[in-house]
Amino acid sequence: MNPYLVAPIVFACIFAATLLGMRLNAALPEHHLNADTKDAVRVGMGLVATMAALILGLLVASAKGSYDTEKSEVTQMAAKIAFLDRVLFNYGPETHPARQVLRQAVEGAIARIWAEATIGHGPADPGSAWSEALPKAIQKLAPQNDAQSAFKSQAAVVTTDLGQMRWLLFEQTGTSISMPLLIVVVAWLAIIFGSVGLFAPPNPTAIGALMLAALSVAGAIFLILELDQPFGGLIQISNQPMLNALSHLVN
Repeated sequence: MNPYLVAPIVFACIFAATLLGMRLNAALPEHHLNADTKDAVRVGMGLVATMAALILGLLVASAKGSYDTEKSEVTQMAAKIAFLDRVLFNYGPETHPARQVLRQAVEGAIARIWAEATIGHGPADPGSAWSEALPKAIQKLAPQNDAQSAFKSQAAVVTTDLGQMRWLLFEQTGTSISMPLLIVVVAWLAIIFGSVGLFAPPNPTAIGALMLAALSVAGAIFLILELDQPFGGLIQISNQPMLNALSHLVN
């Protein structure tokens, strides 16, 4: 879901409901707007507002949890990459081809994850570097002593972990926000703002305040959708950990 498209639509729907409520205020008979009616509407809208607040809280928690998880995975992946390079370095100069493959895989991952997400395609398929080229390069090593055997085994384990993490990042590119749930929440918010507009005085101060409130709600929806797209947009996961790891790899 495109936050730059959804957020203005949410604002338009909510503010339009507010203006509709104000129009109804002028059209309804006086006895429909008395104190008893206001109390009944206030009780009903209080229940709807509570449900909307709970669902918005769940959406924020879901989006933030997904964002933090993928951010942690990127940091762990960068750390494992740097560690794998050190393990290969300790093995000996025979690992130079494998370290070159590792560098190429990291460069490709940075380009495919962040560049593709920036232009709206989301993190691309990991390709064959992590699951084929790098493991094969590790397996080609022929240890000459126990120390090299230990380093090779350790490198093979870390390589497997990296391959799994790279595919995990790819598989997590789907949205964690349910569109039907979002539509229901927006409908509830429109009903709430419409009921507020029904009893609000149609003066510039009230209209301006309600417009700012609708803008704030739309901003919250925007942030939720931004967090749900962690590799693109304004609130994207930094590629600095991967760049730091890349800077330590052999040229």
